[in-house]
Amino acid sequence: MKRLTFIAVAFLAIFAGQSLFAQGSKYGHGADSAECIKYLSYYTEYYKQKNYESALPNWRKAYAVCPATASQNMFIHGTTLMTNLYKKTKDAAAREAIVDTILTLQDQRMATYPKKKVDILNNKGQYMINYRGSDAAYIYKNLSPIVDELGAKANGSLMVNLLQSAITLYRENQLSTDEVIAMYEKVSANLEGATAKNDTEAEENAKVKATIESIFADSKVASCENLIAIFGPRFEADPNNQTLVTKIVKLMSSAEDCANNDLYLKAVTSMYKSEPSARSAYFLYRLNAARDNVADAGRYLEEAISYPDADDATKAQYYYELALFAYKNSMKSKANEAARKAVELDCGYAGKSYMILGNLWASATCESVENKWARYWAATDYYQKARNADPSLADEAASSIASVSRYYPEAAEAFMYDLSAGQSYTVSCSGMSASTTVRVNR
Repeated sequence: MKRLTFIAVAFLAIFAGQSLFAQGSKYGHGADSAECIKYLSYYTEYYKQKNYESALPNWRKAYAVCPATASQNMFIHGTTLMTNLYKKTKDAAAREAIVDTILTLQDQRMATYPKKKVDILNNKGQYMINYRGSDAAYIYKNLSPIVDELGAKANGSLMVNLLQSAITLYRENQLSTDEVIAMYEKVSANLEGATAKNDTEAEENAKVKATIESIFADSKVASCENLIAIFGPRFEADPNNQTLVTKIVKLMSSAEDCANNDLYLKAVTSMYKSEPSARSAYFLYRLNAARDNVADAGRYLEEAISYPDADDATKAQYYYELALFAYKNSMKSKANEAARKAVELDCGYAGKSYMILGNLWASATCESVENKWARYWAATDYYQKARNADPSLADEAASSIASVSRYYPEAAEAFMYDLSAGQSYTVSCSGMSASTTVRVNR
């Protein structure tokens, strides 16, 4: 049977040689051309049958006598044949030689068929990972130029393994912190520039990005101490360099416990001045609030509210946070104003804002005896509104009502001031006013 197959293949080779001989240059010239066609036909027929052992020697002869332009499949099939041979080979030196051949095939295919460059480079990088992935120094040295050339077209696997190799070399004291961070920035920039052709690719890119972020964070290379040491002097030397500023903010945002330092605050402030937005202003509010920079924090939050890119839901959140921030920092007039605006917008923040208004009234400074009682009546009104607007606040509102109701006057006391339970009353204290209802303890 094997002999019959060989005869059939030989016949096909002779036939192909007669019909294609005139093409000459593609397959070589003269006798070489005939030999090229013959062995291409021999190995191809065996290859189609997945008889790789018989295909291999004929492929070797075709590879030796054929010009590179004879067939792109000669490189593609050769890679498959070498991969199969690698699996069956036990000798370490022989296996290394096979890997070298696989990589050389990629280089020769790319030189002859440059339109396939992206696919070939990605394949070559993956072969490096498959066969030599445990050698971090090799991967770092040889995968780096491939990823540099591919840029955003590099496969995710290449970028993940390249960064991992850099981290491994860092742990072995062969790379500096600066070099690993530079590698992280490179692969991250590639991912940011990648364009997904469909939802599946977009999902895969997101997974790769998450993996990159995870292994970089776990490496502890970008510790806050390291980042400040590296980027502090750079920022001081060029504080208006927005590329540098963006880099600092991104890295320090990813590092653990790295928001409460001067460099981070300065960098975010510089970014905000260059490209102001509601989100960046809000971020500056959070940073300044954490550092007890009360005046700056409040100013940035009010700026965040004023930007047109903040929708009603965002403004409601910001107004609520401004009310809470102002209340905690004894700015009662500001807290009252912000809480009322949050109530107007609602968007899920009315209940919480009513609680703040209740607290403002409960702590208000009032002069007359009647108003001292009335502040607690007004507080009760707002706690009840909070409970009605947001049932999840029912327990908190009930507890607050119980606290202020202890200060209601006795019926006899109220009577002395011509007040009775259920009567309407208007109270004005601490720059606030409200219409409420007289309440007494019986």
